[in-house]
Amino acid sequence: MTNRESGSFHSGPSSITVHAPAKINLILRILDRRSDGYHNLWSVMQTVALEDEVQIRVTSPGGIRLSCDTELLSVDSSNLVYRAASAVLEQASLSIGLDVELRKRIPMGAGLGGGSSDAAATILGLNQLLKLGWSREQMQSVAEQLGSDVPFFLFAPAAVVSGRGEAVKPVWMDESRWVVLAKPGFGVETKWAYQELAATRADVRPLSSAHTAIDRHSRLTWTQLATAAENDFEAPVFARYPVLRDIKEALRMQGADLALLSGSGATMFGIFSTESAARRAQAHLARDQRFQVFVVPTCSEPVTVS
Repeated sequence: MTNRESGSFHSGPSSITVHAPAKINLILRILDRRSDGYHNLWSVMQTVALEDEVQIRVTSPGGIRLSCDTELLSVDSSNLVYRAASAVLEQASLSIGLDVELRKRIPMGAGLGGGSSDAAATILGLNQLLKLGWSREQMQSVAEQLGSDVPFFLFAPAAVVSGRGEAVKPVWMDESRWVVLAKPGFGVETKWAYQELAATRADVRPLSSAHTAIDRHSRLTWTQLATAAENDFEAPVFARYPVLRDIKEALRMQGADLALLSGSGATMFGIFSTESAARRAQAHLARDQRFQVFVVPTCSEPVTVS
């Protein structure tokens, strides 16, 4: 239980583990620039079963201690997981110690939303561990402070996301699919991708009729998405990194129902109807040792807390 007057948390030793999935953008449109400097976006997002793990333990007072199994990621107050934990404690008016252990499996700088998913997992985990009883909307108010992709993971596995990322409408996919993720040996900086997109496109296209039709439904089919799939970042990113176009073509040649850049990159993904087809595509792409290649199913359940 929490003691709101003293701002402390009284409990025996306890911990919780949250599995934080990666995401792919089945559609990603970058629309007009907002008065706050950000862009409005419109995207259909889906989680996939490539997961980080966030383990949280309540300790005696002493602040937040974050550790990670890769030295490539900072573990100070600049880390999204640290910031998420700090924001939850501040919102809940709690003064307690937390040990947070982050186990990374999602490649970084890949357009797969690993950092955002880890942050959302931290919010979900603390809500349950500390028995805060927050609604999704209350958790979303914290998530919005952290980044445009973070709110989505609170409503996963699939959703239409718009605005700056704060407007999330869950949708139901008709069935699961197998996904091949191909990450080349480099990342794409999101800020650079936005700058290149702004510099190279003549105007901002409105949503297509196929996209507005998707926006009206709460249940979607893969056929709908295959015919409407696009990512506005592909043109500028492919111009700078033509190998990504080659990966897209390879996924198509291997029978992908759709192949696309995820986020601003650099991961390319292909959607396959069967695991065997996905494994064949994986074997083909893995011949190039520059690529990390994963085969995972799409998720059909929300983020899991155990």
